Amino acid sequence: MLKQRTIKELVRATGVGLHSGRKVELTLRPAGPDTGIVFRRVDLDPIVSIPSSAHVVGDTRMASVLIKDDARVSTVEHVMSACAGLGIDNLVIDVTAEEIPIMDGSASSFVFLLQQAGVQEQSSARKFIRVLKDVEVRQGTGGSEKWARLSPHNGYKLDFFIEFNHPAVDGTMQRASVDFGDITYVRDVARARTFGFMQDVESLRGMGLARGGSFENAIVMDEYRILNADGLRYEDEFVRHKILDAIGDLYLVGHPLLASYTAHKSGHALNNDLLRALLAQPDSYEIVSFDALESAPPSYVKQMTREWAQS
Repeated sequence: MLKQRTIKELVRATGVGLHSGRKVELTLRPAGPDTGIVFRRVDLDPIVSIPSSAHVVGDTRMASVLIKDDARVSTVEHVMSACAGLGIDNLVIDVTAEEIPIMDGSASSFVFLLQQAGVQEQSSARKFIRVLKDVEVRQGTGGSEKWARLSPHNGYKLDFFIEFNHPAVDGTMQRASVDFGDITYVRDVARARTFGFMQDVESLRGMGLARGGSFENAIVMDEYRILNADGLRYEDEFVRHKILDAIGDLYLVGHPLLASYTAHKSGHALNNDLLRALLAQPDSYEIVSFDALESAPPSYVKQMTREWAQS
């Protein structure tokens, strides 16, 4: 049986929020079967628990933000991406502020924390959302058109195209594909950092965003070039980070996907629209599990040994 997974023991980290600039303590806790990924605002009285779900995403300006009543947990996409990449089904994430810490701007710090905690297989079967027919969302027209699509696939792969009309970005590869059957999330995706432009900083901070941004947690560019002394981690790091984000955004559906995701200039908002469109069409998906490893998608069968080899 392909089993659900949690972590073996509690782990903690401290960082700052990319957008809020506030110090935040993060605690990852083991959780029982069928819990899912649950965020808890432990700084509030009473504590507010927010299960990860496409339907509680209430703000998508520069991040995916979960909202329940007056409580928010912002910038969940990187830790969700790490959970998806390492195959963690059940986890409680405690935070002491309204935003998950940005760490180094990628998912690698969350991968390290999860590997430090260790993986624990559980007695219940892992549940997947298998996409049965194409679901697509579009926004804009002409050169400003953006779209994202989920299609049937016996595994999980993502194909992403970006276009920023910036020499530093457009001078790298603008399209990338990753297939969970071929790549190692830890090596090939997790280290891709978020990025931003110096000319946008003032307006973003006026909107309450990017207040914690720095060279330590983002690729920063002026009008012409990358300003970080260490350059890029991948030759296609910009588009690869968009894939990292998409993996996290899409894991908010509640289960790992059996699907092919294709996107053209998509972002947090369109990714969430895509999940809502999928869930609004009950004939477009089914929830499945696999009692025998022989019948399970090979990419997910390999995930345990491939992604946890470094732990």
